[in-house]
Amino acid sequence: MSGTVNKVMLIGHTGDEVKMHYFEGGGSIGRFPLATNETYTNKTTGEKVSNTEWHNIVVRNKAAEICEKYLKKGDKVYIEGRLKTRKWQDDKGLDRYSTEIQCADFTFLSPKNESGGAQQNTGGNQSENTPQPKVEAPVDEPTNDDLPF
Repeated sequence: MSGTVNKVMLIGHTGDEVKMHYFEGGGSIGRFPLATNETYTNKTTGEKVSNTEWHNIVVRNKAAEICEKYLKKGDKVYIEGRLKTRKWQDDKGLDRYSTEIQCADFTFLSPKNESGGAQQNTGGNQSENTPQPKVEAPVDEPTNDDLPF
């Protein structure tokens, strides 16, 4: 083992619809923002403080298409993946950096009847709080960074 770990686990709410990008070879990438919230009480003032952190989620291929179909703005979702920082140049030629979560698997946590685009439960025996099934995204081919030596 290389002695390092790059793993991220988040539970949050989607901040927008999944934005899809399709490629000539049939591949696709879906991107969406995810908000996680932290609430605590300030010990000195006694007031409640709430902080929201935004994360850029990237999902690939079939998993991206599933997210596009079922995830709507405001849905609660569990995301598991790894951090990836990309370097790019803006319109003025300045170097910019973006840190993203490369999603390896996810689970929809919003009940179907709370999701904006999902179908309403029409009297079946399914509980309102039953989460959607867990979906694993295909794993990319290992790179030299993933080798244990």
